[in-house]
Amino acid sequence: MHVPDGFIDLPVSAATGAVAAGAVAVSLRGARRELDERTAPLAGLVAAFIFAVQMLNFPVAAGTSGHLLGGALAAILVGPYTGVLCISVVLLMQGILFADGGLTALGVNITDMAVVTTVVAYALFRALVKILPRTRRSVTVSSFVAALVSVPAAALAFTFFYWIGGTTDIPIGKVLTGMVGVHVLIGIGEAAITALTVGAVIAVRPDLVYGARGLSAPLKLRVGGELVDAAPASGPGPVAARSTRKVWATGLVTALVLAGFVSFYASASPDGLEKVAADQGIDRKTEPHHTGDSPLADYGVKDVDDARISGGLAGVIGVAATVVVGSGVFWVVRRRRTETAAAGGNA
Repeated sequence: MHVPDGFIDLPVSAATGAVAAGAVAVSLRGARRELDERTAPLAGLVAAFIFAVQMLNFPVAAGTSGHLLGGALAAILVGPYTGVLCISVVLLMQGILFADGGLTALGVNITDMAVVTTVVAYALFRALVKILPRTRRSVTVSSFVAALVSVPAAALAFTFFYWIGGTTDIPIGKVLTGMVGVHVLIGIGEAAITALTVGAVIAVRPDLVYGARGLSAPLKLRVGGELVDAAPASGPGPVAARSTRKVWATGLVTALVLAGFVSFYASASPDGLEKVAADQGIDRKTEPHHTGDSPLADYGVKDVDDARISGGLAGVIGVAATVVVGSGVFWVVRRRRTETAAAGGNA
């Protein structure tokens, strides 16, 4: 659902740019409370993983495909504020390096794909977790539902932006029907990917899933014939550090394989927004991308003729760039938290 330049007029693009900038600023402050010494290094990995999975378009209807938006997944894994930053980093990398999503429409895309999806998904996720039994399975089920709803919510947000700032004269009812209808189907794929990923991480390291904090049952030990709660670990020692590095390495390898190899087999059909835009005429005033001549435009490496190698190299470069930029952002956020805490302790 990457909106290109020309779909939305400049006043609305500028307004959503201001909203997006404000949301990122708030998220930078909020992420300080979410990230700790264990999860901060993983936040950049989450951004890179989402970048990789977004390359895997899956068919949802005749001539239409969909891809992960990732707001729900990021919010549940690393927290809603950090989730907004993760998706924003992905969108920035895609727009600058790969000419995917307009640069003047960056505010629209961040507001829609980062803010709306994250806020809607995490609010619904927290509500469901409070209602359902406090188990790991409930976290996975809540992840599925939250991700499912977040995608048509993003479609509704785009429809609203188009209603107030669309550059073509298309009946809004047709846009609404087309966008919500196809994105409900895409939401099913988003929900499955999100639930599978969250469930996989919970199975090996539930302590690293932000949305599962406080939900895990304590380890039981049998003492004198009775079961008692085991004492919590005293701190992040060498074993915990090694375990975190293993999770990070496994996630990075997975992202590289998905982007560098599996992406070649992704559906080539237009995604939901592209299909609706072509069918309804929304794309009549699409403008050329400002970085359309980038060496990595359209997820291929310039002058590499073999499509498989070109796309694979582009995917690997994208994952690497995203993990570096994302990790840098979250390292700065984490450092600011540490400095603030130190200043408060010395006051």
